[in-house]
Amino acid sequence: MGAGLGGAWADGATRSAIEDFVGQVTETGGPDFVEPADRVAVFDNDGTLWCEKPMPIQLDFTIRRLAEMAASDTELQQTQPWKAAFEHDLQWLGAAMVKHYHGDDRDLKLLMGAVTQAFDSVSVENYDARVRAFFNGADHPTLGRPYLDSGYVPMIELLRYLEANGFTVYIASGGDRDFMRPVAGRLYGIPPERIIGSALGLSYREGADTTELLYKAAMDFFDDGPEKPIRIWSRIGRRPILSVGNSNGDLPMLAFSGQPDRPSLRVLILHDDADREFDYVAGAEQALEQAREKDWTVVSMKNDWTSIFAPVDT
Repeated sequence: MGAGLGGAWADGATRSAIEDFVGQVTETGGPDFVEPADRVAVFDNDGTLWCEKPMPIQLDFTIRRLAEMAASDTELQQTQPWKAAFEHDLQWLGAAMVKHYHGDDRDLKLLMGAVTQAFDSVSVENYDARVRAFFNGADHPTLGRPYLDSGYVPMIELLRYLEANGFTVYIASGGDRDFMRPVAGRLYGIPPERIIGSALGLSYREGADTTELLYKAAMDFFDDGPEKPIRIWSRIGRRPILSVGNSNGDLPMLAFSGQPDRPSLRVLILHDDADREFDYVAGAEQALEQAREKDWTVVSMKNDWTSIFAPVDT
């Protein structure tokens, strides 16, 4: 095994748990050695690799489109979630995701239905361009930094550390696959083919000299909860031995990682640093309880990370 984790990780039990596990599975001839092809790691994205409060970044991108639609339609202005987008009601929008993590999907279904309408018949290239334009100009609403600088430095160090030790890393997120793909390389060094996420349906159209893939006004699948292991297996064809998440929606992915006859590491990110990021457990209560019961590794942002974000040039 090469060098350990980077300087954004404080010395202590959490850092040691990660480094010890990597040492176990990479020790040639050791009892827990895992062949490089089977060293698969999966990471959630929102709240795990980048900041998800006061709302997920993709939600900001989406509500800007919904507000644009509602601006010229008084009926939409009175219909959720366009109403919340038009009025910039972050509380309603953020609560929809928290309710989802507690098993109440009523508001999330309204939101997902609106998302499909917002990008109906948009080509994949056009959508990609919209995402890139958004990231090139959008800032986090409270942290005073661009969204492109809202990734967690310790997690990026962890990605590089795992890759240096023969792991193949995938992102398995409830977020839209095609929203992450245009920026995952720049943010995390992860190529688009290793992004697993939710997806709108697609249709193919062929013209005289052109071909197009267009989004449909319908979800293909929502990659959260029990869907995550299904999508992971469908894409990778291997069971991960390391998984990292931060919410109840990540529990099936965490549980799926590893088998009784093979070493595994499950990691949960705890948001407990109100000074440098945010302090919350809403939507992660079940995950934290299982982490305690099953002795999973819980990362305290406050205690285990010497820094959270990279400095922003002013």
